Amino acid sequence: MSDIVVGLDIGTHKICTVVGEVRPDDIQILGVGIEPSQGMKKGVVNDVQALVAAISASVHKAEKTSGYQIRRAFVSVAGGHIASLTSRGMTGIAGSRSVNEEDLEKAMDAARAIAIPHNREVLHIVPRSYTLDGQEGVRHPIGMHAFRLEVDAHIITASSTSLANLEQAAEGAGILVDRFILNPLAAGEAVLNPEEREAGVVIIDIGGGTTDIAIFVEGTVWHTAVIPVAGNLITHDITYLLHAPFELAEVVKIQHGHAQRRAVSSLETFLVEPFGEGVPQEFTRKDLAMAIEYRVEEIFELVQKEIKRSGYSGLLRAGAVITGGSVQLPGIQDVAQEILDCPVRIAKPEKLTGMADTLKNPSYSTSIGLLRMGLNLDTVAEPRSNGSSPAPGLDIGSMLGGFLRRLLPDDRDE
Repeated sequence: MSDIVVGLDIGTHKICTVVGEVRPDDIQILGVGIEPSQGMKKGVVNDVQALVAAISASVHKAEKTSGYQIRRAFVSVAGGHIASLTSRGMTGIAGSRSVNEEDLEKAMDAARAIAIPHNREVLHIVPRSYTLDGQEGVRHPIGMHAFRLEVDAHIITASSTSLANLEQAAEGAGILVDRFILNPLAAGEAVLNPEEREAGVVIIDIGGGTTDIAIFVEGTVWHTAVIPVAGNLITHDITYLLHAPFELAEVVKIQHGHAQRRAVSSLETFLVEPFGEGVPQEFTRKDLAMAIEYRVEEIFELVQKEIKRSGYSGLLRAGAVITGGSVQLPGIQDVAQEILDCPVRIAKPEKLTGMADTLKNPSYSTSIGLLRMGLNLDTVAEPRSNGSSPAPGLDIGSMLGGFLRRLLPDDRDE
């Protein structure tokens, strides 16, 4: 049976539906549908009907290109409502026998049993390390002997209301949500290599509405955060500079933008037709770069503040990996290195075959990561929970059958 997975990346700037066959060494893209996003602001739904229409259009394009009728998908989530914390869970092991899968599940259940507000729910719970009878730093305890097993877990929570609105929009487009997956975890799955995860690295996914952060140390997630400042705010700054519509400012940013004013000549100019003007006006690239640089510096200063707040800034030997649509700005890597004071590389999805040309771009790291991470989660019973019961449509039973039902041959008339 082919490992075919559907990812639905719902962003502030775009909606991307991807159908892919996940293989050990690559991902074959079978279908893709990309549509401008509507009804989203900073990762949160603000117009359900507009978002339903955008998702429907994206899914339809993916169906047309793949030849499948899409029923279910793994869906990305971000937004300022995301929060994280650390929890410890413990279980006893009678008779000092070998640790097994059931023991790990009991320890994780104990870690999950934390008091969180009724309006929030657990999105992910990730084991960071295990302790056996006081021996800390154990990564793979299965098969080891102990009387007491403890787990140190990273727990990511989200607003129940925000998830419910996102789920409503997906279901309005005819898509059941197999699982919500946090953006930077998906992006990390697509672009980080094992050496970076092991050495300590921060992935920074700068999209349209949010900048999403995940810190990986010793091969696993240690910290996550979402900052509600990203590429669209840069474009808004440009609208004030040019007195021009947002769409035109976005085009100007892409065609003439630079993240470092010192790298741009004051003699370079471009023409723009502002609001209410019949005659195009001339602007310098240096003025444009100055506006962009201020905002890009702010983004990385906020990232640096979050990294320091996490307490893990001294553990990032591999530095930072930046991805997302906004990292395509010329000069942004240099600004990141100056402010973060560490090695920085720009990453995009690799090892893609099939209909992959468009997706080999930093804008689609989350979209591609949803496929591989979704396949991994397909075999793990990790239902969404707010401490009481799994969310409707996402219980363990539905997960077991979800893989088989996610795609059906599309026999509809064209």
